[in-house]
Amino acid sequence: MTDTISALLRPAILLAFAALCASVVAEPAKPGPVTVYVGTYTDGTSRGIYRLTFDPATGTMTEPVLAVETKNPTFLALHPGGRFLYAVGEISSFEGAKTGAVSAFVIDPKTGDLTLLNQQASGGTGPCHVVVDKTGRNALVANYGGGTVAVLPIGEDGRLKPVSSVRAHEGSGPHKGRQDKPHAHGIYLDAAERFAFSP
Repeated sequence: MTDTISALLRPAILLAFAALCASVVAEPAKPGPVTVYVGTYTDGTSRGIYRLTFDPATGTMTEPVLAVETKNPTFLALHPGGRFLYAVGEISSFEGAKTGAVSAFVIDPKTGDLTLLNQQASGGTGPCHVVVDKTGRNALVANYGGGTVAVLPIGEDGRLKPVSSVRAHEGSGPHKGRQDKPHAHGIYLDAAERFAFSP
């Protein structure tokens, strides 16, 4: 990476790069460059989701460029078909309700830029993690602020449908300043995709 990448993007790029490396190890390397999408917080100089090109043959990356402007897209998930990208909107209010959002984007196959398809309420405040199942029919989201996890069905066109199921975590911890109520940190599917786990 070059020194001109902003300090704001650096941690997110490292996380995206770590995830990319894990997938490269798990699957045979494909020839040619790979497009990498990076989610960010937009409270500073960042404006949304960025894209860059990683060349696995040389280990080099291009400078990030804005793929789409959107509010706090802090975690991203790629549809298994590779045509759509999903992002949490780590916010506490969406369309006048106390909830975060999840956005669906279509990927331009030529440029890699993103176009918003639609957004849906996430079923709780501060969504921080999203995954898409292997069938591409469901997005599962963890809401840190709300302490909930939710399922959003995905249509054939990649658009998100309203939340079909919400489950609330319960309890508290000994650190009253940070653990006064539950905070869902993520949601993960087992290999058979029969169960979802959420810390």
